[in-house]
Amino acid sequence: MSDLKKEAESLHKAASALRKVPDHTTKPLHDFKAASHDLSALGALGSLLSATDDIRDGMETLTKVTKALDEEWQAEAKLIGEISDAFDLLDILIAAAARAKKG
Repeated sequence: MSDLKKEAESLHKAASALRKVPDHTTKPLHDFKAASHDLSALGALGSLLSATDDIRDGMETLTKVTKALDEEWQAEAKLIGEISDAFDLLDILIAAAARAKKG
């Protein structure tokens, strides 16, 4: 197996793993965002310290950042997949050129 073929397989596995990230983060992210609207666990202390709004804002910011990371990972997965495909094609072309040269 050529080095390009091995690299293409490795890139394909990486892209596949990145594409699966939302499968693992969607529900926890939804639950986390929902929890930011119910901060009753802070009780009176949260209200007295005026921390509730700050905590809610922080949780919403973390949710947005996580969604942005998800989008970036999906774009990276697409690019990695395209590079993997290019390596596969290059490997085929190199092998065909070597065969043509031999015979």
